[in-house]
Amino acid sequence: MAHICEICGKGTRSGCNVSHSNRHTKRAWLPNIQSVRAVVDGQTKRVNVCTRCMRSGNVVRA
Repeated sequence: MAHICEICGKGTRSGCNVSHSNRHTKRAWLPNIQSVRAVVDGQTKRVNVCTRCMRSGNVVRA
């Protein structure tokens, strides 16, 4: 499953792990994406949305 919210477009962010010795290694922050059944254009559809959108009411669950 792609880590992209179909409502707000939130996706993977990249950055670095920084150790105590200040060495940098690449890492990724993944959004909390859930596959839910929602009402889209009057019919039930399975969509991938972040929990922030579900909590704020941007998604009407079916």
